Amino acid sequence: MAAKSPTDGIITLRPWQPSDAAVIVECVDGDPEITRWLDQVPQPYTLADAEGYIAGIGKEAFAITQDATGMVVGSVGAHMNDTGDVAEIGYWLRRDARGRGATTRALVLIAGWALAREGVARLQLRADTENEPSRRVAERAGFTFEGVLRSAYWNPRLGRRVDWAMYSLLPGEPA
Repeated sequence: MAAKSPTDGIITLRPWQPSDAAVIVECVDGDPEITRWLDQVPQPYTLADAEGYIAGIGKEAFAITQDATGMVVGSVGAHMNDTGDVAEIGYWLRRDARGRGATTRALVLIAGWALAREGVARLQLRADTENEPSRRVAERAGFTFEGVLRSAYWNPRLGRRVDWAMYSLLPGEPA
């Protein structure tokens, strides 16, 4: 991770800390949108789940915090592939912070951070084609819609196969 946390003066991305576990539970547990779209996030979501999340995410995920209050409002990460040239982006935001641009700001910040790493040739993210808020975030952050991966994944919570909208951002493209 870079020595300085990425920030735009409104949102800062900082490393997760063990003391953040309770706030992750507060953000994630029982949230209907997180439950719907992120089926790998356990529900109910416990303190043990949050502690495991923090321990397992390494240096590629950040807490999204508001500069004015320091409040944790979500998470954003860039998981690198084995060769270190492609990063898969993922994000979530707590219910009471949505709709004010924080996720888009966080996505722009993580994109800049990831693309500054040597050898990174592509950032990508996937969203269920029906997850309009997540798709709008990707588009507002400058990611290019590439197409749909049809019937790409079985989501047991939705009880159906989902189509993923694929987005990318390449070095030199504005984020």
